[in-house]
Amino acid sequence: MPPSEAAIAALLLRAEIEEWLLAEADLLDARRFREWLGLLHPEIRVAMPIARSLSPALLEREERTQAGRDVMWVDEGYRTLEQRVRQIETGIHWAEEPASRVTRIISGLRILEATPERVLAGCRFVLHRNRLEDETDLLIGRRRDTLWREGECWRLHRREVLLDQSVLHAKNLTMFL
Repeated sequence: MPPSEAAIAALLLRAEIEEWLLAEADLLDARRFREWLGLLHPEIRVAMPIARSLSPALLEREERTQAGRDVMWVDEGYRTLEQRVRQIETGIHWAEEPASRVTRIISGLRILEATPERVLAGCRFVLHRNRLEDETDLLIGRRRDTLWREGECWRLHRREVLLDQSVLHAKNLTMFL
């Protein structure tokens, strides 16, 4: 039986969003931060709540109600992200001189909700950062990205980053998540 038009449309949307996320990762890994800002919606919010070590019952309740997500490693809007880019562009950003080498791997993309103008996508990620001779960080987790369509383009409106660690071992969070 041939796939339905709805199934084909869903596959095409998934491929479009996957290509967007991979292109975004390429821009960030190549330190093309000014171009990356062009992918963001002016009302963007990037949030990374601190993971808490809880019993399975409390963890399930917290995930269901979003409780406990008011303490953040990261909680930024467009203005803060743009200021961070400007600071890095000065060439005198102490935590990024010399520059970090970063690679992001995006995997397990799923379209969780979709309308013609809005997509909620979930994925897994691995972010590896190396700086100097011996500074290495590995961040692993999940993301929930909300993208809004503006004409022919998608813009990132919200990103929630859920790390799989409750203690952050990185010396700083200068990389964009």
